[in-house]
Amino acid sequence: MTLNVGQRVRLAADLRLAGSVTPAGEPPEQTDAFAAASLALAAGTEGTVERVDEQERRQSHEVGEYLRLKSLLDDFGHQMPQASRGQLEEQVGALEEHWLAYQRQLLRVTVRVRLDNGFVLDGTPQEAFASA
Repeated sequence: MTLNVGQRVRLAADLRLAGSVTPAGEPPEQTDAFAAASLALAAGTEGTVERVDEQERRQSHEVGEYLRLKSLLDDFGHQMPQASRGQLEEQVGALEEHWLAYQRQLLRVTVRVRLDNGFVLDGTPQEAFASA
């Protein structure tokens, strides 16, 4: 499920937040953080999506080379001499496993959700929420 800005959502599972907190507006590296034992948010707590962030998959050199050579083969392969075309097909085939591995990588999507109880969850994986 893909979430959108403005969409109403609810927590899909109980969450427990643990660690330290800092006052809003202060730099994260501020040393006078408050120690917080834990905070629990119940499944079903509703809120509104304020922001959706998609982290792009990292493309290796091999994936870039596969895309370049595959494009060359698709666009001009029919005009190439048979030996050149065969060599290019061989190079594309050698890089295909890198391309397939890249395609299997999941696109990581995180969201910022303002819950109805006033809490804001930022950088939370979208899988933590369901449509309300």
